[in-house]
Amino acid sequence: QELKNLATKKVAVFGLGDQISYAENYADATGELHDVLNTLGCNMLGQTSMEGYEHEESKAIRGDKFCGLLCDAVNQSEMSEKRVKDWVKQLLAEGILE
Repeated sequence: QELKNLATKKVAVFGLGDQISYAENYADATGELHDVLNTLGCNMLGQTSMEGYEHEESKAIRGDKFCGLLCDAVNQSEMSEKRVKDWVKQLLAEGILE
């Protein structure tokens, strides 16, 4: 019953991972979480570009984007703050608080 309360809620997912050491399954859990929430009827927001990443495969890929924000604090820590700020602006523009 409580899970039905998630239907139509606006949701965005994010994850952390090491795209070099785990290039074949970078941030897979983020993609799995996205799929569960999407199946429950959530309105999924916050897809991001894969540009600038060096992974090979990921369950977080949806078409030509990631299903949410992915940060690599091991190999690209200097990019995380900007990615987070840009993502928050994007989520606001997508109406996550409306």
